[in-house]
Amino acid sequence: MVARCGGRPHRLFGLALSGGRIVTAVHRGLVSRLTRRMLVRANGCGLSVRRLLIAVVAAAALGGLIDAAAVAPAQAQSFTYNPLPPRPKPPKAANDNQMLVQATEVDYDYNNSRVSAVGNVQLFYNGTSVEADRVIYDQKTKRLHAEGNIRMTDADGKITYAEIMDLSDDYRDGFVDSLRVDTADQTRMAASRADRSSGNYTVFENGVYTACAPCKDDPKKPPLWQVKGARIIHDQQEKMLYFETAQLEFFGVPLAYMPYFSTPDPTVKRKSGFLMPGYFPGTTNTGFGVEVPYYWAIAPDMDATITPRFMTRQGVMLQGEFRQRLIDGAYQIRAYGIDQLDPGAFAGQPGDRQFRGAVDTKGQFALNDKWVWGWDGVLMSDYYFFSDYRLYQYRDPLGSFLLLPTEALSQLYLTGVGNRSFFDARTMYWLSYSGNQSQVPIVYPVIDYSNVLNYPVFGGEFSYKTNFVNLSRDEAVFDPITTVANTNGLCTTASADPLARMPSQCLLRGFPGTYTRLTAEAQWRKSFTDPFGQIWTPFASLRADAINSSVSNQPGVSNYLPVGDTQAFRLMPTVGLEYRYPFINIQPWGSTTVEPIAQIIIRPNETYAGKLPNEDAQSMVFDASNLFSVDKFSGYDRVEGGGRANVGVQSTTQFDKGGGAVKVLFGQSYHLFGLNSFAVQDTINTGLDSGLDKPRSDYVASASYSPNSTYTFSVRSRMDEQTWNVQRFEAEGRANFNRWSVAVLYGNYAAQPELGYLTRREGILTSGSIKIATNWVVSGSARWDLEANKINQYVLGAGYVDDCFVLAANYVTSYSYSAGTAPPTLSHAFMFQIGLRTLATSSTTSSSAGLQ
Repeated sequence: MVARCGGRPHRLFGLALSGGRIVTAVHRGLVSRLTRRMLVRANGCGLSVRRLLIAVVAAAALGGLIDAAAVAPAQAQSFTYNPLPPRPKPPKAANDNQMLVQATEVDYDYNNSRVSAVGNVQLFYNGTSVEADRVIYDQKTKRLHAEGNIRMTDADGKITYAEIMDLSDDYRDGFVDSLRVDTADQTRMAASRADRSSGNYTVFENGVYTACAPCKDDPKKPPLWQVKGARIIHDQQEKMLYFETAQLEFFGVPLAYMPYFSTPDPTVKRKSGFLMPGYFPGTTNTGFGVEVPYYWAIAPDMDATITPRFMTRQGVMLQGEFRQRLIDGAYQIRAYGIDQLDPGAFAGQPGDRQFRGAVDTKGQFALNDKWVWGWDGVLMSDYYFFSDYRLYQYRDPLGSFLLLPTEALSQLYLTGVGNRSFFDARTMYWLSYSGNQSQVPIVYPVIDYSNVLNYPVFGGEFSYKTNFVNLSRDEAVFDPITTVANTNGLCTTASADPLARMPSQCLLRGFPGTYTRLTAEAQWRKSFTDPFGQIWTPFASLRADAINSSVSNQPGVSNYLPVGDTQAFRLMPTVGLEYRYPFINIQPWGSTTVEPIAQIIIRPNETYAGKLPNEDAQSMVFDASNLFSVDKFSGYDRVEGGGRANVGVQSTTQFDKGGGAVKVLFGQSYHLFGLNSFAVQDTINTGLDSGLDKPRSDYVASASYSPNSTYTFSVRSRMDEQTWNVQRFEAEGRANFNRWSVAVLYGNYAAQPELGYLTRREGILTSGSIKIATNWVVSGSARWDLEANKINQYVLGAGYVDDCFVLAANYVTSYSYSAGTAPPTLSHAFMFQIGLRTLATSSTTSSSAGLQ
């Protein structure tokens, strides 16, 4: 707003009067020349009290001198100021275009044309409050002068402190002594003097800037970090801070000197400019490199980052990322490209070419509050490009290069979520990083839909779900399960002996050809509780699968699947009953519930068992978590058939004192009649060696104990049903205290030769962290392979985190073992991150691999 007087606009640092009302309250000590309360409307060009109050408002706003949180407080030369004695918190100013001024005295000097407000001056206007000891306006020199404990709080929460303030009539020029500012976003600045010119530039002499809070115990103590500058220039139009002869200090100790640098002021959420450079450790093929990112804020809804990487051997690689946010979603596009100076460094590899590059993109948009659609896409000049240059898509979710992904996913999807329903449709294409593109499937599409009816059917809950999938693969994927097969390469497509690809030597992980399946399943269940407290739950389901497969007759494939076209229709009706009888015992110390559980499930045999491809049901772990699952297969390509009973007992104890709890489950599964699906060999031997592949399954048990919120102990086990030998055992303990935590996981797994695990696997994984100081954390973990008597991974890390600074370093070593390979592969990685809030964040990752 602008108030006009005589046709000349007066801009009041973001606060202006436009027909507003000014109220002056004079409490005591009134001078003889001002003996009554005055109410003046600011609608003319008069002077006296009105002119004083307009000037005071301008001083209070102070927006022209230090704009909107651009800076934050610190004392001249050092951020070691003493807070002013606290004043009573003034009432929040109402945003009603009325001004209220309170002071001990308000004096008008007619002879010298000066108006003064003296003694505990408080001014409130449109959400802004100003406090000072004295405010003087000189009409002759057209200067406003305020002094003594000046404190201004604006509507955004920014607090400005000063001792002396002197401004021109139009408020475009002036100075402030002993300036200090606290902003709402916790940035602070101090200066011995601040000069404002041209209504846009503010120069802070001997300025100090930080985003760290002062020490509560000793406010004079230097903050964790601060930047000092002989001059700090604030360009309010550009919203930039320019530091001249600057130095970066940590705890008051100078660590870095910079003759000049600039940064957006804290009010800027996004602004074009160079970001922190990064270091690329490189390889012998690429050489070392340095990245210099440039951020381009194109518009409020879009931006881009251009990152050239300068490498000693291969030259310059350009990287660019474009992002745009629309009203219903957002998308981004990354592009990479390099004209290699030395393609011969990749001789014999896919990277031996002049130009290499890639494009990847992702996006997601909302159709309404229930439906979203989106995509992920990757396209590369060659499949080694991301791995050779360690680019974004090649990193794992933690940003390291140890758990390297093997494929990049391109997909298009549509997802909808209702109150009790779910829909998802997507097409998927994986791009192999290893060059085995012909062995990677293409899925177009896979569709899932499920729904639970909101009303009862025959008094029970009725639900249904469907799944449709169509996929294709060009080349078979074999996986060795014996040492001989692995050592001699009998399961590779390049093997000279195709007849060696037999089920006794290899698994067929993926078949060549096309595969289409449509599955629909309806389910019903209802629970009854009889007068004795017994819970009876009958349930029924009907599942139908329509399958069409076309298996290519590649060498060895016919040993696993019938080649050619196969059409199949599989129907699986199921009826069953679940029984529970909870017994509850209440004692003064707590309660115990013992609950026997029994299930009986009646189904026909699984038709086409082992004769059809298995793509989505390859994982099979039998433990207490799925003992009472009606179908224990992990996907749709296999379905459990035959009659089965699942029996167990569950006990839960709750302690009143301390809130601890103990939960125990023990049980077994029995194959009653028909074909045992878990004993049927398929292309990857799913179900074999699982503990379910015999009439009486292995015993499964689990126990957990939490005496309080500090400690947690759990055990999971599977024991042989005849010998009680442990087939699978996991024990885990966790403790979390105020300053430290520790976790230990022990695993012991019997050999599963049908799946390629020829020896028992046993190991311990330990991890822990300790808070050695308020903001310092040290952490570490190690994985010990007890069978090989080797530590195959360990991690050491330390970090400092507070509200203004982040420092973290991690060192990771990992050993990879495989049958027939000696010595193991050893990988190292060092990750370092440093961040100064509002200034910069930088991270570096270095990795290497070799034989040990």
